[in-house]
Amino acid sequence: MTKDVICKEARTKMEKVAMHLQEELKGLRTGRASTGLVENIRIECYGDMSPLKQVAVISTPDAQSILIKPYDVSLVSNIEKAILQSDIGLVPSAEGKFLRIQIPPLNEERRKKLSTHAKEFGETAKVSLRNIRHEANKQVDKEEKEGILTEDDAKRTKDEIQKIIHEYESKLNDAVKKKIEEILKV
Repeated sequence: MTKDVICKEARTKMEKVAMHLQEELKGLRTGRASTGLVENIRIECYGDMSPLKQVAVISTPDAQSILIKPYDVSLVSNIEKAILQSDIGLVPSAEGKFLRIQIPPLNEERRKKLSTHAKEFGETAKVSLRNIRHEANKQVDKEEKEGILTEDDAKRTKDEIQKIIHEYESKLNDAVKKKIEEILKV
C-alpha cells in the first residue's frame, strides 16, 4: 500500500466514527421533540428485531410530542413495550392506530446525566479514532519493513495520520460540546 492509500483508509474509517457519534448524540434528549430520540429503538417485528424507523412513520407534530404510526397496526403494543424498556425515559400512550409521546421538560439532574452520556459517547469515539491510528501506523511499519515505503516516507505518513486524527478529534469535540450546550440550555 502506498502512503496515500493508508491515509485515505484511515480518513474513511475516522469519518465513519464521526458519523456514528452524530447518530448516538441524536438519540439524547434536549427538551424538545426529535425523531432521533426513538428511531433506532429495536422493535420485535415478525420474529426479528428491527429499528423503529423501519416499521413506522415517525413525526414531530409539535415541539413537545412525537407521533409514531406503524405500518402494521398490530405492532403498536410491541412498539410501546420497546420504548418503555429503553432507557430514554419517555412514556408512550397508545391512541388507536398510533402512539404519541409527550416530551416532558428536563430537570437539572436529568440534564447533567445526559451531558455525562454525551461526554461518554465522545470518549468512546476518541478511543475508536486512536485504534484506527494504531492500525494505520502498524500498516506503515509493515510497509517500511517490506521495503515498500522508505524510512522518510514512513515518517511522513505517520505525521499525516497524526494530522488526520487531530482533525477528527476536533470534530468530535465540537459535536459533543454542541450537544451538551443544547442539553443544558434551559
